[in-house]
Amino acid sequence: MKADLRSVMQERVLIGDGAMGTFLYQMGFPVGISYEELNLISPEVVADVHRRYRDAGTEIHETNTYSANYDKLSKFGLESKVEDVNRAGVRIAKEVAGANGYVLGAVGSIRGGKRTNVSTSELKRFYQQQIFALLDEGVDGILLETFYDIEEMDIALLQARKLSDLPVIGQFAVEDVGHTLDGYTMPEAFRIMREQGADVIGFNCRSGPNGIMRAMETVSGRIGVPMSVYPNAGAADYVDGQFRYGASPEYFGQTAVQFADLGARIIGGCCGTTPDHIAAIAQALVEYTPVPIMEPDPSESKPRIILHENVDERSGRGGQPTIVDLVKQRHTVIVELDPPRDLDIAKFMKGAETLKAAGADALTLADNSLAVTRMSNMALGHLVQDRTGLRPLVHIACRDRNLIGTQSHMMGFDALGINHVLAVTGDPARFGDLPGSSSVYDLTSFEIIRMIKQLNDGVSFSGKPLKQKAGFVIGAAFNPNVKHLDKAVQRLEKKIASGADYIMTQPIYDPELIVAMHEATKHLDVPIFVGVMPLASGRNAEYLHNEVPGIQLSDEVRSRMAGLEGEEGRAMGVKIAKELLDVATKHFKGIYLMTPFMFYSMTAELTQYVWEKSEHQCPTCFNPNNQLQ
Repeated sequence: MKADLRSVMQERVLIGDGAMGTFLYQMGFPVGISYEELNLISPEVVADVHRRYRDAGTEIHETNTYSANYDKLSKFGLESKVEDVNRAGVRIAKEVAGANGYVLGAVGSIRGGKRTNVSTSELKRFYQQQIFALLDEGVDGILLETFYDIEEMDIALLQARKLSDLPVIGQFAVEDVGHTLDGYTMPEAFRIMREQGADVIGFNCRSGPNGIMRAMETVSGRIGVPMSVYPNAGAADYVDGQFRYGASPEYFGQTAVQFADLGARIIGGCCGTTPDHIAAIAQALVEYTPVPIMEPDPSESKPRIILHENVDERSGRGGQPTIVDLVKQRHTVIVELDPPRDLDIAKFMKGAETLKAAGADALTLADNSLAVTRMSNMALGHLVQDRTGLRPLVHIACRDRNLIGTQSHMMGFDALGINHVLAVTGDPARFGDLPGSSSVYDLTSFEIIRMIKQLNDGVSFSGKPLKQKAGFVIGAAFNPNVKHLDKAVQRLEKKIASGADYIMTQPIYDPELIVAMHEATKHLDVPIFVGVMPLASGRNAEYLHNEVPGIQLSDEVRSRMAGLEGEEGRAMGVKIAKELLDVATKHFKGIYLMTPFMFYSMTAELTQYVWEKSEHQCPTCFNPNNQLQ
């Protein structure tokens, strides 16, 4: 008889398995099929995946049944096979796990964060059918994973509790680490789950180790139950027609102990993870002894207070030269400041004023970067222009609007006198905070540049003439953090051929790459703004390096940032950024500074540093009499 799962979790950390779906994808099984049907038609393939995880150190195996419910299987004509698929999934996992391994019946969210027409009564029926089949085939517990809201999680948990007293694990998928999709704080969500009978509560999917660690920190401490974590291998990147994940096994090994310190008693991996990731986790925890699980903290979380900013209706059009005009004459600084994720704009506007005083030539505002919902950059760009006189440079993502919406959006910018834009593809919506929303992608980044240029010619997207011409100055994005810089430059040349007026790069952390980029692009006749983003902490450095596509840090930079947090971390981040600016300003007149976590004092200091090194006087800084000009 193997030990009771609840008892084992009180004594040590158990190793979960890694991804099933994305691992099958890496093995050659295409997106768009039912991976769960493989339990019936190719059981040897599923068994092989389980076996690889077992050999890597997995002690808890999830059945290949994440989407094996009536609603999901009906999309493949398999609704009559719900019990067969689930039972087969359990048999395959149990055979591989052996006498000492644990098998959890995997049950995924049906709504998946979407406001679908699946009723509550249907959810109850679908979950009951699936969970009964898993339990009847002899699982050691039920794993409810990738749930976005309390309402659906509660429905699934209650069905499990009606059918069995076996351990039930409930895992949330959260982008906003403070709340579920239906507005509960994570401490509130954990309390409700605990009271409803969950034995383990945790997080999976949506985020890599950094994001899940931040989510854990909001509830760590006296929560009364063990936690479980199954992070993604960072954010997915789409390269050469395939999805790839960047977080390495070594990184997972490093973060495993941190997860355990925060209360995790089951640690595995979700999308993008492989047996190598699990082996690194297992190795890191060989001699780890967890601290006792503490009783629940009775204190309640405080309610949010949202402050609203009064908005006036004035608009203005300045006769300013473009940044392309400026950068031909002198060093020119663009600073990025992310729009807020709620309704309070006071801190954002204070940041804009500070950056204006520091000498920024333009304030650039992303368009729901990383597919996370933020305030409209059109509204904020207008306010920045009107209240501070600072030139707004807004991003336009292909993801969020079809052709109709994109042209309408551009016409609105023209009416407001906002004429600097950066055309970007945009991260897929399913990786953001509203995964149920659609990614439109009517246009590629090349096409949107051409279409905006068409407005400058007085021609609408439909080809009809307009009564006047627009005057947009269009930027394009460039990622030099690649193995083959020459191929990236070739792609950049196509964007310039499409009509790009200037280029803004991803953040660079290697001085040698800045020099190499200068040599590779000096034949181009458009200005390039070199991206520099100061690091805020050691954890921030590791997150960017391991989890964010398109960003790479050198070993030397990571070593210098290691273990630094708070003011000490930010001070080192600014110091490293200044060293990068020393090189960048020698080879490029365009500088693009990105503000981390709204620490605009960092980018204000770096803006002033650029002016200190420049042979030109800052046009908006303090005059000799120490008065703002």
